[in-house]
Amino acid sequence: MSVLVTAAEMRAFDRHTIDVIGVPGAVLMETAGHAVAEVVRSLEPARVLVVCGVGNNGGDGCVAARWLHGWGLEVRLVLVGAVNRVHGDAALHLHAAQRAGVPLVELDDLGAIDAAFGPSLPDTVLVDALLGTGLGRPVEGLFAEVIDRINEEPGVKVAVDVPSGLDSDRGVPLGSCVRADRTVTFGFCKRGLAVAPGFTFAGRVDVVDIGIPVALARGCKTVLLEAEVLRPFSGALGPLGHKGTHGHLLLLAGSPGKSGAAALAGRAALRCGAGLCTVAADKAALAAMMAVSATPELMTLALAGGLDAELASLEAALDGKRALAIGPGLSTSGETGQLVSRLVQAALSRALPLVLDADGLNHLATNPQLLTDGATNRRIVVLTPHPGEAARLLGRSIADVQADRVASALELAATYGAVVALKGARTLVAAPDGRLAVCPTGNAGLGTGGTGDVLTGCIGALLLQGSDGFEAATAGVYLHGAAGDLVAARSGQRGLLASDVIEALPQVLR
Repeated sequence: MSVLVTAAEMRAFDRHTIDVIGVPGAVLMETAGHAVAEVVRSLEPARVLVVCGVGNNGGDGCVAARWLHGWGLEVRLVLVGAVNRVHGDAALHLHAAQRAGVPLVELDDLGAIDAAFGPSLPDTVLVDALLGTGLGRPVEGLFAEVIDRINEEPGVKVAVDVPSGLDSDRGVPLGSCVRADRTVTFGFCKRGLAVAPGFTFAGRVDVVDIGIPVALARGCKTVLLEAEVLRPFSGALGPLGHKGTHGHLLLLAGSPGKSGAAALAGRAALRCGAGLCTVAADKAALAAMMAVSATPELMTLALAGGLDAELASLEAALDGKRALAIGPGLSTSGETGQLVSRLVQAALSRALPLVLDADGLNHLATNPQLLTDGATNRRIVVLTPHPGEAARLLGRSIADVQADRVASALELAATYGAVVALKGARTLVAAPDGRLAVCPTGNAGLGTGGTGDVLTGCIGALLLQGSDGFEAATAGVYLHGAAGDLVAARSGQRGLLASDVIEALPQVLR
């Protein structure tokens, strides 16, 4: 899996490479700028406009401009600010570009933008070297106007390290932000390029080696998931395996009007390798589920007779089960909340792996101490909230959650002592120990009813196979998204159904 780094981590790696290893900063800048130039040259532009700031990001752009000019391309270097404001390694490379004959325009006035950029031509590649990873406040004034102008240009945009205006840690735009077609980033991928919505501003990301040792990033806790997370759950089954050894999942799900959620979660669990799955719900919901479900393989447990009788039935049903999933299609009634609370306590006391989704999470939000009562050191709990559920669990607004999805996921994991899969574009999986994984699979077609229920079934089934919560959650979200991508590749994103995703799950695993 690929490491994702924060701006602070990257600064530390740069400083170690310069101060401890002894590679001059000017050499790192030269290597970085040359890599940008190589990407730009591969686009075969008729002309190149390199827009630079006065910091080190601009220094990288100056190197790229010098190389592109040396290769015979038509290049214009636009410096947003005065030459005398450029210092250090960036000044060294700016002066080298000038001495090499690169045409330079100083842009320090709003009224001069049109003249500095020249005619808008579609065969021009624009290199964004305006602002780097150190940006910590909203972009305003001249820089905002320049970014807006870059976005208006018809040519291909190539961002240097990160698109200017993007928070490189949170992946959110700080006011105006360049919408790049390509981003050339150095050493390691920056976290903001991988998470939502940052990946939509970055375009295709090229991570280039500039001489910073890979070993420096071994302690980083954030990764971009790759297909290897599925390896423990794919491949041939053992020749002596049977439904008992493949594990039995108990699923508390469904209510009148929402019985389909239980059917989807249960069928997904079977498609992900569960040997058996028992759906527990009231009689009416089970009758409706079996009437519409095309999954006769599902087992059922009808609940009736009041809270105590239902709890007794569920506690008895825990015997022989290897995991418990609660939530898809449940009601939000007070009695259901009591049943959920007592069943969770029973599962925790047995150290039974647990997945909470949908109304299981809503009941948790009204009883935040639920997961701390009766817990053991061996417990495995996975929460799968969408932003609305995450907001309720944290006691804040959806906008707050979405403004910093990384912080929200990590806070949820730490607060509830559970692995958290914060759903949405680029689903995040966070662990209480600070580990974080970003899932690159999935598409907007998954934004339809029932796909979250499918994910619950996936994770529940993977927990049956002896994995820990983080391993099951990361594999589950990757598998779920990849199945959605497979369906979209075949028939498009519009009209994608949760049941389509279920049928693609075994193909992705294979």
